[in-house]
Amino acid sequence: MSRTYYAILGVTPWASEIDIRRAYRDLSKLYHPDTTQLPKDDAVDNFRQVNEAYATLSNAERRSAYDRLIQFSRFQYTTFDNGVKSKNQIPKNLQTIDNDGLPSERPLSGGELFALLLIGATLVACLVLVVLVALLRGDRLFPDAIAPISTFWLNMP
Repeated sequence: MSRTYYAILGVTPWASEIDIRRAYRDLSKLYHPDTTQLPKDDAVDNFRQVNEAYATLSNAERRSAYDRLIQFSRFQYTTFDNGVKSKNQIPKNLQTIDNDGLPSERPLSGGELFALLLIGATLVACLVLVVLVALLRGDRLFPDAIAPISTFWLNMP
């Protein structure tokens, strides 16, 4: 298998439908035989490849079948080397934009989402604690320049 449809469109296998559509529009404008500066034969061949890639990747069922064909999984990679099953290795025929073998986009895992939740909760708790300590100490929450404005809003009928 030569280049994958993802490589033809210049997107990663994790690309959304919008990213695929955007890449298709840009490339179809670039390679359309009536509007390109490329030789007609090259433009027709490139335009045909872009259309074929978009036709496959824009349909969810065909994209799923194509992903199975190139042994791409959004969940876990499994390859067979000399009959031995090894996990979490990227298949040799999977191409990304930079071809360094590392995915450039992926969804956040449950642990990462939980860590972000903890960080956010800690930030909110710290802010609440600062305000409570300031109130208990009798400190003013607003400087003198802002205090008249804040008392104006509090004294409104």
